[in-house]
Amino acid sequence: MIEFKDVSKTYDGKTYALKDVNLKIDDGEFVFIVGRSGAGKTTLTKLLLREERVTSGRLLINQFRLDKMRNSKVPYLRRTMGVVFQDFRLFPKKTVYENVAFAMQVIGTPKNTIKTNVPIFVEAVGLKDRMDAFPKQLSGGEKQRVALARALANNPKILIADEPTGNIDPEMSLEIMNLLLALNKELGKTVIVVTHEKEFVNTFNQRVITISDGVIESDRIGGMYNE
Repeated sequence: MIEFKDVSKTYDGKTYALKDVNLKIDDGEFVFIVGRSGAGKTTLTKLLLREERVTSGRLLINQFRLDKMRNSKVPYLRRTMGVVFQDFRLFPKKTVYENVAFAMQVIGTPKNTIKTNVPIFVEAVGLKDRMDAFPKQLSGGEKQRVALARALANNPKILIADEPTGNIDPEMSLEIMNLLLALNKELGKTVIVVTHEKEFVNTFNQRVITISDGVIESDRIGGMYNE
């Protein structure tokens, strides 16, 4: 469960990026977080990842209390999450296999487990035949699939996709969104998609939370997001 309780985030002590946000996302939900550029989406994502601290209020993610969390506990929080970024963030000198394996290596996963599991995740995103390819040899859509496989590598409870369709073509964007939906429906992952792509939001009949000027403007099921 994710819960924001009267959460505000200010910069310079006066500029509100988020103001008095109250929001609850249950385990296994699929949620779109939408809004114009500068609305507060990026700040909300950074708070979830504990890249930023809340200024006031309470932020709870499962057993973690982020507003009171020590920095030493942040890695344990992040192990419960998988993140897919717009700019992919792949290591250019590592192969597809190595990029996915790295996520497991950094938390000390045994080599035999990595060797067994990486091909499973890569095949799950449709890149079985690209295991030895380097990022420069991949299309934008393929890079995003690698990023998704890496996000899944440690079996996170929560998947956060930050503008996952921003750098790929419409057809591949639809495939990525369908993969995320399948992970939600078939594996019960909590999926949060942060986006401004209203076409995709309106295609999928899911919960849509709209942020405007740092506050929640609407929270409803079924799309109908309008910029």
